[in-house]
Amino acid sequence: MTAVAHRPLDPKVAHRQDRSARAGRRRDVLEASAWLAGVVGVSLMLASGTVDVGSLSGVLITFGRITGIAASTMIMAQLILIARIPLVERSVGHDRAARIHSQLGRLGFIVIIAHIATLVAGYALPTQTGILDQIWTFAIHYGGPMFMASVGFIVLVAVVVTSYAIVRSRWKYEDWHAVHLFSYVAVGLSIPHQLTSGETFMTMGFAWWYWMTLWTVAVVGLIGYRVVRPLTRFLRHRVRVAAVGTLADGSTVIAMHGRHLRRLGSKGGQFFLFRFLTPGMWGQAHPYSLSRAARDGWMRITVKPLGDSSAALRHLKPGTRVMVEGPLGVFTDEARGGDHLVLAGAGIGITPILALLESADIRPGGCTVVVRASTEAEIPHLDELQEVAAARGATLHVLAGRRGDGWSPAAMPVRLADLVPGIAHADVYACGPLPWVDAVMDDAARAGVPKDRRHAEEFAW
Repeated sequence: MTAVAHRPLDPKVAHRQDRSARAGRRRDVLEASAWLAGVVGVSLMLASGTVDVGSLSGVLITFGRITGIAASTMIMAQLILIARIPLVERSVGHDRAARIHSQLGRLGFIVIIAHIATLVAGYALPTQTGILDQIWTFAIHYGGPMFMASVGFIVLVAVVVTSYAIVRSRWKYEDWHAVHLFSYVAVGLSIPHQLTSGETFMTMGFAWWYWMTLWTVAVVGLIGYRVVRPLTRFLRHRVRVAAVGTLADGSTVIAMHGRHLRRLGSKGGQFFLFRFLTPGMWGQAHPYSLSRAARDGWMRITVKPLGDSSAALRHLKPGTRVMVEGPLGVFTDEARGGDHLVLAGAGIGITPILALLESADIRPGGCTVVVRASTEAEIPHLDELQEVAAARGATLHVLAGRRGDGWSPAAMPVRLADLVPGIAHADVYACGPLPWVDAVMDDAARAGVPKDRRHAEEFAW
């Protein structure tokens, strides 16, 4: 028999695979830490000697305390996920973190209701008081921290009601977001009663410090990276609008200048939250991808006027100060595990593809770019895309025409495997309208591209 010669693994590919594996391990550690925090909290409660399961009321109270610890752990995890801490962003990704944050919020609300219901019922049983009387006793006669927690729950209910899709569909995003910020008020009001009324944390000194440390990490992380860091960078980098223009497809191009912008650490494919400090806009922060890799004193975004806020950007004046928060997202070359790179973009999703193409570590012939639009005139920065693709030795496919059943034009149905031989060993990045991205990802999956090599960025809220 003839031995099969195995081609040695390219060092760059090996490095990418190792980097991807490290990111996976970081995600596992973060998830395990969240579970461990709750498990330790429950273990301390059981070890405190204050648990009574000899009666129905005791069982209800015990279950109420467990659900309270579980709900608090979920809230801490939510704060960490949404704090935009770089380690979490690089490991989990902004979209995934926001999605888990939302899922924990819905589940946590149910757990909070279970916490309140079982405690009220458990304390009401032995005293034969009614449910309403027991609620009143908790809220009024258990001291200031419990009253604050009661008010916090009312605030939380109001936030949850406004978050339902039937309500959100009738509100502007800015209005919904303003109401959603009150959830942080609800969290702040709920913290003191955990440290002053919880039997576990009142009877065990170590347990009190443990819980206090967890809350400190979560709250300081949120304030540090959502408030302090953006303000510090605002003062340090002094970003201002340099020029505003309009492309043939109607997109608005905003060039900004500032000091030492490379130190922001952005990579091609990432996005920032931009807050333009001008009347009518200063209270809004919106996510926009860079449409070219940032230079030391320059950065650029390209925005499709799809709503009131994005349409108003064309009226920005040069010199307008800008607060930037980020960079965010893992739609970057660092997420790669393979050698060949496939970049697919449609609509305004082509702009982060351009930035990623410009900055990615690719060899000549090692990248395939696919862009989709109804007409070539609707492709933003097509001239730049052609120029960068040629300079970097990338193959560019411009697919224009009415969309068919899949992601390609109806008049020219094509699959990714037709455009990229050996695509099963490549990394596929797609950005654009969500249904189109889903179709591209489905096609990549059918072509044999592993899940961890299919990359998409979503901007839904």
